[in-house]
Amino acid sequence: MKQSYFIIGTDTNVGKTYVASALVRHFAKAGYQTIGMKPIASGCMQTPDGDLLNDDVLALSTASNVVAPLDLTNPYRFSPAIAPHIAAEQAEEIIDCEKIKQAYHELTQLAEVVVVEGAGGFLVPLNRQETLADLAVTLNIPMILVVGMRLGCINHALLTVEAIKSRGLTLAGWVANQVDAEMPVFEENLASLQQRIAAPCISVVLWQKDVNFNADSFIAK
Repeated sequence: MKQSYFIIGTDTNVGKTYVASALVRHFAKAGYQTIGMKPIASGCMQTPDGDLLNDDVLALSTASNVVAPLDLTNPYRFSPAIAPHIAAEQAEEIIDCEKIKQAYHELTQLAEVVVVEGAGGFLVPLNRQETLADLAVTLNIPMILVVGMRLGCINHALLTVEAIKSRGLTLAGWVANQVDAEMPVFEENLASLQQRIAAPCISVVLWQKDVNFNADSFIAK
């Protein structure tokens, strides 16, 4: 089995890492050689050996059962916790989608399943010309959308779904992640999204609860 997924979100801080790490653990538990990839990470701290590392990359690495060099699992690392293109400019670097693609392909030679986690929302800029959506087109792998369930999520989710469709990409599924414990009419919002998004809802994650994937036809047991 060879399979990859690109985890994106309706915004920043909607639980992409939480869901991506759970998906890595799911496949690893099922017996597949699985690794998580975070192409671009901001807000990194310097480790004792001089590398830059952030919590998202560490979470994905901890969930993985395949070990790979940090330059493959996280090609671009920046200290400021700001938008990727601005962080790159401050570091006098240019984020190159082809470099990320090469690192991704090397990971596919090491693992049966590669779970790639995006940065920010789907249209966050990576450089002066390209956005995360362009990276998604470059990789061209099935996508999983994490919807941060809070006020305004319906509009954000449907706009992202339209942006995915317009680029000819495959939305394999989506996750409803309750990021607001006090969200009013949660069930009604969830039903509205389920009615309007053709892809399967593969998990509904209640506030601070575990991710349990429920689309057996979509992911391996």
